[in-house]
Amino acid sequence: QLQASGGGLVQAGGSLRLSCAASGTILSSSVMVWYRQTPGKQRNMVAWITPPGNTSYTDSVKGRFIVSRDNDKNTMYLQMNNLKPEDTAVYYCFRRAGGYWGQGTLVTVSS
Repeated sequence: QLQASGGGLVQAGGSLRLSCAASGTILSSSVMVWYRQTPGKQRNMVAWITPPGNTSYTDSVKGRFIVSRDNDKNTMYLQMNNLKPEDTAVYYCFRRAGGYWGQGTLVTVSS
């Protein structure tokens, strides 16, 4: 089970940190992905982290977002800096092995 949290309302230029806590599964044993989705559009990958800790980002968030993982806490994070209104979306965490989704957490960036 994955539990996402940390969303909220922030002004453009601000920061938020999302968390994805796992229970009953080990995050570090699988590729973990952050997705985001806006109304009427498909869910898109934002960032991902592999078991060895390699990370990758979609172009629109490179240099602003950082994905990380705390193995002791079995939690994945998404540090989002210099947020823009176009980052507004529901963010989801996903465990590729097994295809598990967390519930979404809403991020709203005001201009």
